[in-house]
Amino acid sequence: MLGVERPLPLVSADGREEGLPLLPAPTEGQDVVADYRALGFTLARHPLALLRARLSADGWITAAEVAGLAHGAPLATGGIVVTRQRPGSAGGVVFVTLEDETGYVNLVVWSRIADAHRRAMLGARLLGVRGRMQREGEVRHVVVDALEDRSALLGALDARARNFR
Repeated sequence: MLGVERPLPLVSADGREEGLPLLPAPTEGQDVVADYRALGFTLARHPLALLRARLSADGWITAAEVAGLAHGAPLATGGIVVTRQRPGSAGGVVFVTLEDETGYVNLVVWSRIADAHRRAMLGARLLGVRGRMQREGEVRHVVVDALEDRSALLGALDARARNFR
């Protein structure tokens, strides 16, 4: 045939096996960080599920456990900050929603607490909370006594809160 060459094989048939990549597989945590970086969420385990043993050792209870507490019960918990709201009509109160692997916790942060813990209040991605449970019927929230920025535990995880005024 004129002007047509026979196709060459893609791989030589000399019996050599292809080598395995030298890169290790990513850890579960690295996969979660990559998911958050690309999508803003993950379909793998929640980031706090990976930290739960450490958080429990620090005395933090889960959102599911918070929901079961009696009115006035003291507690320590925390989570990834989902939203911060400081409506003008609320007299300086900041409302914060935290998320962990079991659900959400709604916080009421009075202005004196928000001011005393301003850096954690405004900048934390992972927020630790000490406070007490407030229940009125089915409405539950934590009235905050102290806040702590524990974002360093999240490493490179880019979990951004939505902030409203």
